[in-house]
Amino acid sequence: MLLAVVAPAASQLPQIGSIDYYGLRRVSPERIRKALNVAEGSTLPASKGAMEEKLDGIPGVVASHVEAVCCDGGQVHLFIGLEERGAPHFAARSEPRGDASLPREILEAYRGFLETIRGSDRAVAEDLTRGHSLLADPTARAVQERFVGLAELHVGPLRKVLRESADEDQRAIAAYVIGYFPTKRLVVDDLQLALQDPSPAVRGQAIRALGAIAVLARKDPELGIQVQPTWFVELLNSVVWSDRMRAVEILLTLSDTRDEQVLRTIEGRGIEPLIEMARWKSLRHAIGAFTLFGRVAGLKEQEIQRAWTAGDREKPIQQYLRDRKKRTKDQYYGPPPLPPDYVPPPYPGGAPLPRR
Repeated sequence: MLLAVVAPAASQLPQIGSIDYYGLRRVSPERIRKALNVAEGSTLPASKGAMEEKLDGIPGVVASHVEAVCCDGGQVHLFIGLEERGAPHFAARSEPRGDASLPREILEAYRGFLETIRGSDRAVAEDLTRGHSLLADPTARAVQERFVGLAELHVGPLRKVLRESADEDQRAIAAYVIGYFPTKRLVVDDLQLALQDPSPAVRGQAIRALGAIAVLARKDPELGIQVQPTWFVELLNSVVWSDRMRAVEILLTLSDTRDEQVLRTIEGRGIEPLIEMARWKSLRHAIGAFTLFGRVAGLKEQEIQRAWTAGDREKPIQQYLRDRKKRTKDQYYGPPPLPPDYVPPPYPGGAPLPRR
């Protein structure tokens, strides 16, 4: 929920229930709170842009992002993200400059879809088992089913818009609709490219589409669909809050079978932001990251659940950090030296090898 959406009258602005941070390396939370003049229990500032401008003025800060998420007991959760100089960076591709545009059929169908789901309670529930979203609302579902035929008929223009159009709204629509293409494995690369789009809206649509495709890939491995974790892990380093949250969602799907390659990819590039998110005060926003962290750390699902229920998130995090430090030290220094009197054990049926 953008801060600009909040009612403009100061008396109507909500209170801040919790403040969570991400991307902090050298800048302290105290420095941020002082710069923004905010605290838990204080009134939410009216201007998102003004807050980010103040954050950008802190020495060493390259970019910032503020997100206010509604609501618990009328109070909002405030998330403050920084990208500091020298920190891991999510590198989006350059802004496209072409004039490609979508067929009118697709634009009209998408606008009709938005009108249909506006205010529909049943639109919240969705089925992803076919590799694309099908909402519970029958009217919205009928429009979505039309996207299957439209995506198949216009896959060329959809791809062209995703790659070349300067209009980010059209790129976002293209990312949504191309996910309905019947043969999912043929559009995975297009959506992986959309994950690198400079627009958060386009990235969000691509994540949703690939999330549904990942559900189908897990359900029916014989289809040969491969959704790689690489760019989702990169999004864990994004300064945009929604990028991180959506990346966690799909990485939970991709790591559900404890695939070793997926877990090692997350550990190699995304473990620090994941731990940061797993420590958030806002529990409903931290649970996904903590679950994903637990899988990377080698905890069983029951152990993850037990730690979460007990409110003891820090214990497995500290244990993992100690183990990782030890592994790193062993890799750097090598195995401990052998004692001077060490004699290698004999091979079965043979004498020991002489020492060199």
